Amino acid sequence: MNASETELVDRRDDEIGSGARAFVDWIVVVAVALTVAFLVRGFLLAHFVVEGSSMDTTLTTGDRVFVNKLSYRLHDPNRGDVVVLHQINGATERDLIKRVVALPGETIEMTNCEVRVTEAGATESRVLSEPYLDRDVISATCGGDFDAVSVPADHVFVMGDNRSGSQDSRNLGPIAESDLVGRAFVVFWPRSDWRWL
Repeated sequence: MNASETELVDRRDDEIGSGARAFVDWIVVVAVALTVAFLVRGFLLAHFVVEGSSMDTTLTTGDRVFVNKLSYRLHDPNRGDVVVLHQINGATERDLIKRVVALPGETIEMTNCEVRVTEAGATESRVLSEPYLDRDVISATCGGDFDAVSVPADHVFVMGDNRSGSQDSRNLGPIAESDLVGRAFVVFWPRSDWRWL
């Protein structure tokens, strides 16, 4: 084998070696990307598709929202947060999207479509200001009045923005904070509905 043949063989070995290295590099990149995607999806961020009219007109069927799953590991829920929660009925489980209207230690009631909240330690209730409600959607019944309900520790009271068309804490009772998947913070699809929540 002469010198030029030796160079040709060495060059071919280098090409095979660099091709194998490039293949391994791509495998590593794909594996890292999948791992990051799994971790983000599993622990930080999720997306949900809205079904039903319980949050009209804030959210409508087909809206897609991003949900911060880490939010309530870092801080407590706040009044007005739009949250996704687990609901378990017998053998079925599904996620619901509602709004937090009362916090742990508070008392909540509704009369003539007015939601009144007595904050923890307060002696008098106050009418809850709810600028997110669409008055054209809220009917005269608002789903019916309800008597005062005390929200236990580590629970929240949630309601849909379409009060007459929502299954919420009025039926389900206060929701354990451990059943909150996270806080919905943006509508990202369809593009025409994009907005912060």
